[in-house]
Amino acid sequence: MDHGPASDWSKDRASSFKTRVGVWMFILYAIVYVGFVLINSFDPSLMASDLGGSNLAIVYGFGLILFALMLAFVYNATCTAAEEELNKDRDDDRAAETDEEAR
Repeated sequence: MDHGPASDWSKDRASSFKTRVGVWMFILYAIVYVGFVLINSFDPSLMASDLGGSNLAIVYGFGLILFALMLAFVYNATCTAAEEELNKDRDDDRAAETDEEAR
């Protein structure tokens, strides 16, 4: 009985794709966050403007949090699909090796 590692640590063919997606999402989030900081720095009275019973600072802040969560879910879905597609051949090869060992 083989008690090998529970997960596979071989080369991930989707790693460069995941890196590119992560960097672009970071840049996108940084741009939105810099907008928040710039408004606070140069026109703080704008952040105090009323928006439906709350001020812009609260709405923008919650928006940043929700935007980060949305980016996380999109990243997860996109990268999971890329991993399944790009690592499919590797997994097929491993399954064939396992079948041969079982015989």
